[in-house]
Amino acid sequence: MHSFLKKVLICLPISCALILFLAAALAFYFSRDLPSLEQLERIRPKLATLVYSSDGQVLKEFAVEKRIPLPYEAIPQAMIDAVISIEDRRFYSHWGIDLRRTLKAAYVDLRHFGIVEGASTLTQQLARNLFLTMRVKWSRKIKEALTAIRIERTYSKQEILEMYMNQVYFRHGAYGIQSAAQTYFGKNVDELRLDEYALLAAQLKGRGYSPFVYPEGALRRRNLVLRVMANCGKISEEEAREAQSRPLGVRPKREEGGKAPYFTEYIRRRLKEDPRYGTEAIYERGLTIYTTLNYGLQKIAEEVLHKKLAELQAPIDERIAQIEAAAAAQARIDSLHRDLGQPVSHALSDSLYALADSLRKTHIVQGAFVALDPHTGRILAMVGGRDFKESEFNRAIQALRQPGSVFKPFVYTAAIDNGYRTTDIIFDTAISVPMPDGTLWRPENYDLKFLGPITLREGMKKSRNLVTIRLLMKISPEQAVQYAHKMGITTRIAPVYSLAVGSCEVTLFDLTSAFCVFPNGGVHVEPFSILRIVDRDGRILEERSQGAENEVLSAETAAIMTSMLQSVMEKGGTGYGARTRYGFKRPAGGKTGTTGNFADTWYIGFTPQIAAGVWIGFDEKISLGKRKSGAAVALPVWAHFMKAAHDSLHLPVADFVIPATVVQLDICAETHKIATEYCPRVLHELFKPGTEPTEICPKHRLTQEVRPPLQDEKNLKRGTLEF
Repeated sequence: MHSFLKKVLICLPISCALILFLAAALAFYFSRDLPSLEQLERIRPKLATLVYSSDGQVLKEFAVEKRIPLPYEAIPQAMIDAVISIEDRRFYSHWGIDLRRTLKAAYVDLRHFGIVEGASTLTQQLARNLFLTMRVKWSRKIKEALTAIRIERTYSKQEILEMYMNQVYFRHGAYGIQSAAQTYFGKNVDELRLDEYALLAAQLKGRGYSPFVYPEGALRRRNLVLRVMANCGKISEEEAREAQSRPLGVRPKREEGGKAPYFTEYIRRRLKEDPRYGTEAIYERGLTIYTTLNYGLQKIAEEVLHKKLAELQAPIDERIAQIEAAAAAQARIDSLHRDLGQPVSHALSDSLYALADSLRKTHIVQGAFVALDPHTGRILAMVGGRDFKESEFNRAIQALRQPGSVFKPFVYTAAIDNGYRTTDIIFDTAISVPMPDGTLWRPENYDLKFLGPITLREGMKKSRNLVTIRLLMKISPEQAVQYAHKMGITTRIAPVYSLAVGSCEVTLFDLTSAFCVFPNGGVHVEPFSILRIVDRDGRILEERSQGAENEVLSAETAAIMTSMLQSVMEKGGTGYGARTRYGFKRPAGGKTGTTGNFADTWYIGFTPQIAAGVWIGFDEKISLGKRKSGAAVALPVWAHFMKAAHDSLHLPVADFVIPATVVQLDICAETHKIATEYCPRVLHELFKPGTEPTEICPKHRLTQEVRPPLQDEKNLKRGTLEF
C-alpha cells in the first residue's frame, strides 16, 4: 500500500506537469494566429456608409454588414437583460469562459464524437465575430476561448457588452441591435417593447427562428426568452405572461433598393474610382455622405417621367397582346387540323409567338431625367431609366444618343458670340450640301416646308433645319464643335455639316450641364453630387458648396441666347405647349429635339433657378412612332416637373438678368431697323455692343402715308417682347 501511494505521489506531479506542459504547448500553438494586444485595443467593426439627400432623407446604405453603432448608455437595459438571460447568465462572473457550461458541453460532444452543443459566452461570441471564422472545429473553439480571455483582460464588462450589441448578427442583413430594431420593427431600439427585445434576442440562436420565414419557431423562442428572463429575476411572471400574449408584430421585410437608385449608384461608382476611397471605404468604414440631390424633387421627377413612360408603353403592350392572341388563335386552328388528320406546320403560330417575345424585349420605352442648379452645379434630381432592378444602365449619364435639334443652340451660340445678330436674315429654302465622298446631301425641315427669308430668332424659335445648316456653313462646323465642348459636352464630335441637325452622340447629363451656361451668364459650372463626406469619427474628408467655374461665353452672348431660347416657348415656338397645354407660365427657355426617325425625343430647358433635361426613347434606337416628337413626348415631362418643382420649393417668380452692357432696342419687325412710333409691329431685341442697328426704320415715317397709331396701341407694342 505504501509502495503504491509512493508511486502515486511520484507520478502525480509528473502527470500534472505534463498536463500543464501540454496545455501550455497547445495554448502557444493556437495563440500564434490570435489577435495581438494592439489589435484588441483598436477594434473597429465594419460600418455601413450612409448616403443622405440634401433635404435629410437616407437614400442608401452601402454595407457588407449593415450596422448602426450605439454607445452603451443608449442600449436599453431590457435588451441587455434579454440577451444575457438567454445567452450567458453568468456573464458578469466569468473571465471569458464559463467552465461549468464548457465542461458540460465537452462531455456531450465527446459522447457524440463531434461538436453538438454550444457553450460560448458572449465574450467568446464576440471573439468569433471579430477575429475568427464561423466554421465549427475544435481548433476554432480553442482559439475562441483564448481570444475571449484576452478580450476580458483588455476591456471592462460594460465595454464588452457595448461591442457585442453593436457587432453580433441578428439575421436578415442586420448587424448590431439598432440595425436589427429597424429591420424587424422599423423603429429605433429605444422605442421597442419587452416582447420585441425578446424576439431580437431569440434571433441570436440561428436562422430557424426568423419571424419572416419561421414565425411559429420565432414565437416559441421569443416566449422562451421571456420565461428565462422571469426565472433570472429580470422581469416578473406577470410581465412575462403579458409579453408572451402579444403577436410577433414584425413589419414586412422592406425592399433593399433604396431611394433614387440611379443616383446612389452614380455616387458609389464615383467613390469606387476615387483613390482616396475605393470599395473597402464604401462598404466598411462607416462614411456619411451628404449629397446635392433634393429628394422632394427626385420624387417629382420619377413620378412625371414614369407616368409618361407608362402612357407610351400602354399601346405597345396592347399591340403585343393582340399578336399573342392571334398566335393562340392560330395554335387552336392548328390543333383542330391535327385532330382532323390534316397536315399542320405550326409555322404561323410559332412566328407570331416569336414576334411577340421579341417585341417584349426590344419595345420597352425608356427615359432619363436630370435637374441641375445652373449657378452652383448641384445635381438636384437624376433618373436613369424606368426600373433600376430591371436595368442598372443609367441613361442619364451613360447612354450616347443623337440630340437632334437640341444641338442647334450650340450653332447659334457660336454665331452670336462672333458678331451675328438675332435679326440677321437667313434663307429657309432648299439646299444641297456637298459631302466628302462627292455626293449631295439634301436635308429637309420637319414640316417639309420653306419659310423663305427669316431672322435667326425665328429660325431658332421654329427649329428650322435649313436655317441652322446654312448658319453652320457660314461659321464652320469646327467652330460649333469648339463651343459645344467648352460649354460642357464631353463626347467626341465630328465637325460635319449634319451637326446642325444633331448627328453626333451626346449624353443627357452633358446637354443639361451645357444649357446651364445660358441662365448663368456665360459661366459653366461643373456638375457635382457630393456636398460633404464625413468619416466614422466625425472628420470631414471633403467638402464643397459648388462646382468649378469656367467662363466660356460673354455675359452678353449668354443673355441673347437665353432670350432666343425663351422665344422657343412663346407662341409659334416648338415649346409653346409648355404654356398652353401644361400650364407652366414662369420665365423660361429651352429647346426641343427629335431625331429623324423619332428614335430620340428631347427637351432641355431652364428657368433662372433650375435647369432640367428629358430624354425618352427605346434602348434599341428604333422609332417611337410617327409624330412622337420632342414637343409631344419629352416636353410634357419637363413642364410638369418644372411647375411642381418650383411650387414645392416655393421659389419666387424671377426674370433672367440682362447685363447692363447689352444694348436693348425696339426694332421694326419688317425692316429690322430702329423702330419709329409709326412702325406697325415692334420687337424688343438684344444686341452685343457694336452690333446694334443704327439706322432708323426708313419705311414707317411721318412723311410716309401711314395711319398714325392710336396712343394705347403704340404703348402696348413699344417695349413689348414679341417673338
